[in-house]
Amino acid sequence: MRGAAARRFSHRRAFLFTVGAGWALYGGLGIIGNPRYGTARGLADVTHYVPMDTLGWMWVACGSIAAAAGLLVNCPRVQALGYVALAAPAGLWAGAFAAAAATTFPEAVGSACGWGAFTIGVVLVSGMDDPLPSYLRKDRR
Repeated sequence: MRGAAARRFSHRRAFLFTVGAGWALYGGLGIIGNPRYGTARGLADVTHYVPMDTLGWMWVACGSIAAAAGLLVNCPRVQALGYVALAAPAGLWAGAFAAAAATTFPEAVGSACGWGAFTIGVVLVSGMDDPLPSYLRKDRR
């Protein structure tokens, strides 16, 4: 029983599920429910065209897609969609905060760097393979 469960575990899928759930909660609780002042000010150029509630629902939808993709076994195309769903809102945030930092809100530079780094991290993880099962690994003695 343990061997079958261990073979089905995937670090990439666990990442998708965990971060996807976090994205959905961030959208629901942190953007729709109670957006912070710095977030609202850093996104002023975006919210000129798209309401903050809509952006929050985008996070909820993208996080839900990623979390659902993380639950599917042997579906690499769906998992690729999940990684796109993780990277898209973080990339939007990185771009919006970078634009705000370069123009009207220099304090947004930290958020721009953080969201940019996280977006790059998601892209890097999306291209990684899961580790080999223990029976295929070299014995470390």
